[in-house]
Amino acid sequence: MQAPPVRATTIPSLTDALRAVESLLMSGGQRTARRNAWTSVLEDRRRARDRVEAQRFLERSADRR
Repeated sequence: MQAPPVRATTIPSLTDALRAVESLLMSGGQRTARRNAWTSVLEDRRRARDRVEAQRFLERSADRR
């Protein structure tokens, strides 16, 4: 007697679950606006990190002189 085949189903990630809830609660335009806003926040954070890194580099190179 053979064992029944095992079905591998992936567990959705937290992001997938949140997007599913978001799609139920918001219209398409609101979803797009929210994602665009979040993308802007992430890009601002990246630019801030780059700015801090550049400032530190400039300070280190000025100290060497």
